[in-house]
Amino acid sequence: MTQRFGEHNAVPVTIVQAGPCTVTQVKGDSDGYRAVQLGFERARKVSKPLSGHFKNIGLFKHLREFRFESTAERGQVISVKTFKVGDMVQVSGLTKGKGFQGVVKRHKFSGSPKTHGHKDQLRMPGSIGSTEPKHVFKGTRMAGRMGGGKATVKNLEIIDIDTEKNLLFIKGAVPGPRNTILTIAGDGDLVIEAPQTETPKSAAPEPAAVAENTPAEKQDEVTNAPAAEKQDQKPGEEKKA
Repeated sequence: MTQRFGEHNAVPVTIVQAGPCTVTQVKGDSDGYRAVQLGFERARKVSKPLSGHFKNIGLFKHLREFRFESTAERGQVISVKTFKVGDMVQVSGLTKGKGFQGVVKRHKFSGSPKTHGHKDQLRMPGSIGSTEPKHVFKGTRMAGRMGGGKATVKNLEIIDIDTEKNLLFIKGAVPGPRNTILTIAGDGDLVIEAPQTETPKSAAPEPAAVAENTPAEKQDEVTNAPAAEKQDQKPGEEKKA
């Protein structure tokens, strides 16, 4: 997180790398449902089945599938150009995992009073009900694993966009720690672009092409040099190196 200065105050923002995401598969009637599969973040090595799945479009670390009907084609790219400054989006992701926690931290219990007779009961949950049912009701707030679940934050505003580095500056905090994979959704249509292909480097000129481009005088010198050497050489003598 960082901050951006407005006219009258400083706005806390979160920098998110949103793309580029490549369309790795488009599912249709043959699959039983319509969806688009996106790949994010280049990978150096994947399994053989995935290498065949990613043929001719590159290798990716993360795959996500979104159920909607689209005219996108395999290999096309979705970048931050889909969003605009001022758009309201919702961000979903996995929250930070905090391990096994008690009821005070997990459910905001106040604990017992710090008086005589409560020296070892300060952070305990207390009674969970009568003994009549003789079992714990489902959903009772007790100690357990905290965090690590899906969370969605709505109505977050996009403050700024860096199209060169595919960065979104989102106002406020988003779920999860650093390097978490997020899903950003908003109103409007997707901007789908063609993949960017690298321009091949110019090949080195061949020796024949160099000889053709040499001036006429130099060509005569080059072609006539071996003949002159042969004329100066006497018959029966070998030229010494």
